[in-house]
Amino acid sequence: MSGNSGVIWWVRRDLRLSDNAALLAACARARETGGGVIPVFVLDGPAEALGAAPRWRLGLGLEALADSLAERGLRLILRRGAPGAQLGRLARETGAGDVVWNRLYDPESRERDTQVKQALRQAGLSARSFAGHLLHEPWSVETGQGGFYRVYSPYWRAVRGLPVPAPEAAPAVIPAPAQWPASDRLAHWRLGAAMNRGAPVVARHCRVGEAAAQGRLEAFIDDRLDDYRARRDFPAEGATSGLSENLTYGEISPRRLWHAGRAAMEEGRPGAEHFLKELVWREFAWHLMYHTPHIAEQNWREGWERFPWRGDNAQAEAWRQGRTGVPLVDAAMREMYVTGTMHNRARMIAASYLSKHLLTDWRVGQAWFAECLVDWDAASNAMGWQWVAGCGPDAAPYFRIFNPETQAAKFDPEGRYIARFVAELSDAPGREALDFFEAAPRSWGLSPEQPYASPAIGLKEGRARALAAHEALRGR
Repeated sequence: MSGNSGVIWWVRRDLRLSDNAALLAACARARETGGGVIPVFVLDGPAEALGAAPRWRLGLGLEALADSLAERGLRLILRRGAPGAQLGRLARETGAGDVVWNRLYDPESRERDTQVKQALRQAGLSARSFAGHLLHEPWSVETGQGGFYRVYSPYWRAVRGLPVPAPEAAPAVIPAPAQWPASDRLAHWRLGAAMNRGAPVVARHCRVGEAAAQGRLEAFIDDRLDDYRARRDFPAEGATSGLSENLTYGEISPRRLWHAGRAAMEEGRPGAEHFLKELVWREFAWHLMYHTPHIAEQNWREGWERFPWRGDNAQAEAWRQGRTGVPLVDAAMREMYVTGTMHNRARMIAASYLSKHLLTDWRVGQAWFAECLVDWDAASNAMGWQWVAGCGPDAAPYFRIFNPETQAAKFDPEGRYIARFVAELSDAPGREALDFFEAAPRSWGLSPEQPYASPAIGLKEGRARALAAHEALRGR
């Protein structure tokens, strides 16, 4: 198919047609050359290594994008292997002279993309990358001294007034190539194999694809934004947007969320600014990962390698199983198995219990979240775990030890969240509480008839032990 003069759009975490800079550039170039746009997703090592839930959810997102393209008479080409080799091969097959994509910012993606760009250019191809995964490129926001931000609050003050381009509409026409190259079949990749029996349970709670994401945003702005600031910490109330799932796979752009929130703020809507702050919290996480990539795997703060973290242990396994004997912690963990996500307040409480009451290395919990969350985001989760554990970016971390009982009294006073997910504590457990036992690994051997677990350590005892360990570290 030489002489096709096509443009390859390398699809990654941008499973949408609107507000997609790489796709718009591909369409413009295709019109110049008289060729077509060839969307391709390459299943490479990092994608293969995703945990069970995010890999399965990626497959759903790819299927939704393929359907959107098919409505326009287009195809999503699927290839498996090293991106540089696969993109180069596809260019030779189609005669394409250009490859475009939207940038990612984790260390592995940055190294891969640099190598791919060099290889493509050495092969005589044009290779261009674009912004789109974030509101601001991580290197574009600097302190007055010219460095990067290490604390969220000044970062928020720095970006809150920065211009953000308005989101662009999907291309009116996406030129198709004269012939389509061969493609793998998505079903043959078996991206959901590791989910086993949990897939149909979690699927009931996912909202997949660009149209679903935009509908989610509109419903949130219309129905829940005004109460967002006051009620977002109450996990039983469904007061949040739920859009982290869609942002993870780029089914909606952060610019669309920003402008929706800004418009609401200008109207005087009470929850709008806090919604924007949460969006910027995600930005800050990627800002830190870009400038301090060790945050993904190592303690962000110096000196914390001396902290007496425990490695994986039996109590951590009870935490994974949602059987700590602490109702709010267990409800949080079970919500993750049933829905694929976890309320943000509940994430903090579950992470605090593991890393402080159980003195277990935050990386044990981080790895489990990476396995089980459909909205797994490398930067947000790494920063979140370290913020809670005390070794991350925070002005005064050591004394923040969430007490699950007082947190439950404050944010789940009627026990509705706990009852929703912990069957053993209810006389008539509902569907979602029972769904946990349907979704949990069979190897755990759990059933709702089992008695509720007893706590491995008292909350006061665990807090005192954690404080002593923190004080010892500070005194060295």
